[in-house]
Amino acid sequence: MVTHKYRAQPDNRDGFKFASKREARFYDELKLRQKAGEVLFFLMQVPFHLPGNTKYVCDFQVFYVDGEIEFIDVKGFMTNVFIAKKKQVEQIYPIAIKIVK
Repeated sequence: MVTHKYRAQPDNRDGFKFASKREARFYDELKLRQKAGEVLFFLMQVPFHLPGNTKYVCDFQVFYVDGEIEFIDVKGFMTNVFIAKKKQVEQIYPIAIKIVK
């Protein structure tokens, strides 16, 4: 088995591949919250196109029953590249990205 440089262990749920077990557990949590009626639906791997032909991919976009929408990234380790791209997305698009550890 190949080890990830940040020790993340890939996982699978419902036919989807997740970069880490932490991200897969968050997916499980969203499904439970959806069953409980708190979350309408959610999207995974939401791309944001950035200048210089680059992009940032957010782990989840969550739509709540009260109309709130959240962009969530599940991170165990925050790299400098991630921090820079997150700031760039938040400057270009009218959103805030929530980090879940």
